[in-house]
Amino acid sequence: MTLDVAPEPMPLLAGRDGVVRVGATRVTLDTVVAAFDGGATAEEIAQQYPSVDLADIYAVITFYLRARARVAMQVRADNEARSDPVGIRDRLLARRSG
Repeated sequence: MTLDVAPEPMPLLAGRDGVVRVGATRVTLDTVVAAFDGGATAEEIAQQYPSVDLADIYAVITFYLRARARVAMQVRADNEARSDPVGIRDRLLARRSG
């Protein structure tokens, strides 16, 4: 048995003013992200902004977390390219004792 699942479009729309909103609401991406970063669950955000579907809030949080993970991986790669992590412990211990 196979499950045929069609991908859902991202519920983010950029207005002419450049502000990204969730779906056809006036709630901005930044508003949802700030609430999530502040510790609110998707359900709490949906209660606070009833014009936004809970599924859209989950999609936006997923989008945000994936984007943040990509940025973190890029920062790590940049840092490792600047400073070779191989042998770092030995170099630090040598610096401390030297």
